[in-house]
Amino acid sequence: MKGYLLDTDICISFLKNQYFIKEKILEVGIDQCFISEITIAELTYGAEKSGNIEKHMKDVVKMEALFTVLPIYDSILIYAQQKVNIQRKGVLIPDFDILIGSTSIHKELVLVTNNVKHMVRLEDVTIENWRSPEFNDLLK
Repeated sequence: MKGYLLDTDICISFLKNQYFIKEKILEVGIDQCFISEITIAELTYGAEKSGNIEKHMKDVVKMEALFTVLPIYDSILIYAQQKVNIQRKGVLIPDFDILIGSTSIHKELVLVTNNVKHMVRLEDVTIENWRSPEFNDLLK
């Protein structure tokens, strides 16, 4: 059975009840969906800079309760290899994106993201964009 690593943008869409993300998670099974501790860091940062810290911090706690949070430590070698490869090609992407992508590669999870433009630069990553119109048409 396939497992899925939900990128931060997908988690935000889930929290906003957008793009049928909730329905897709239920379809594949919530126990097959994971998030990175980097996503928790990004969501926490977003909460801190928002106008409603308390509400958004509750969203962070909700995400931690709903999904298994994967550490990045055991993906660091893949991160380093991916970053070197990207640098050699001259197509840099943010380190947090590389860390999330590297975690999906290491854990052999499908990376679910709307940030396909960046993530396709990683080698050996499998991507699904649950926000894409053609993907959502299947759920209507």
